[in-house]
Amino acid sequence: MHATAKTSSPFRRSASPIARASHHTLDAISASRRGFLKGSASVVLASGLGSTLLSACGGGLDADLPETPHLASVSNFRDLAGVGAGYLTVDGKRVRRGAFYRANVLTLSSADQASIDKLGIASVYDLRTPGEIARTDDVLPGGAIAQTLNVLGISDFVTPVLDTADAAVAFMESQARAYVTGAAQRAAYGTLLTHLAEGAGAQLFHSNAGKDRAGWVAALLLSIANVPLDVITQDYLLSNTYLVASINAQTETLRTQDGEAAVTIQMPLLEVQEAYLQAGFDQVQSSYGTMANYLTRGLGMPQTTIDMLRSRLVS
Repeated sequence: MHATAKTSSPFRRSASPIARASHHTLDAISASRRGFLKGSASVVLASGLGSTLLSACGGGLDADLPETPHLASVSNFRDLAGVGAGYLTVDGKRVRRGAFYRANVLTLSSADQASIDKLGIASVYDLRTPGEIARTDDVLPGGAIAQTLNVLGISDFVTPVLDTADAAVAFMESQARAYVTGAAQRAAYGTLLTHLAEGAGAQLFHSNAGKDRAGWVAALLLSIANVPLDVITQDYLLSNTYLVASINAQTETLRTQDGEAAVTIQMPLLEVQEAYLQAGFDQVQSSYGTMANYLTRGLGMPQTTIDMLRSRLVS
């Protein structure tokens, strides 16, 4: 669920099949995608740096997480900045800890609510559909103001019926591409990033599992902060580690009710894979050419707002 023993990479810790996506190497990322993200970051940040987005992180992923409590009742809750001193950017800065948090649905126990209350979270942004909210309402941190932003623009999200694991992967990739092309998605994400830039105090955003809709937000924020692509990818894949108990419980239920074949088909819906994030970035490149164009033209964000957001993200 959360990182345990310290090793050279958190993605080598688990032998569970649900974490197999975490073992994918960055060799699968094409040179054109690397160049696109490198070029996009330089435009967004106007940094003029020639540093590659695929340079080493320089710390953060392997460290313990003393500042951020582990919440047993909200397993995918974490600081956007990662662990330790915070993710290192390619221009030598650090992503600021304690500014932005990400999570799955806030089913906070009383003990976990007492822990999260200490973080001073002022705003919570719920990215779920009305149907998802109706089934499981949030337990808010003390003093936090909530706002709902229906990213999918539909009344409810129901797990699709699929025949093969390949079809499930294709569905997840199509969802990631729709974050870039869909009108409702672009409006919601643009509104969210603007609120994150302008809001006061610590802020939290979440979706249902905290891995897809919230995972895309985290990837965008880390891109704006100029975090290397390999670290953005590893951070995205960490949902498989944080959600391991939940995924195991769901697969056991599937196995009992419908057999091993059902587990194989449904697994891509329960986990994250590098291909999902790549599909989103590829769609940005296809539709807008650069990340800067996606943020300004696609999400309707003025450059001043992007600059304001980056100033909140890095120290």
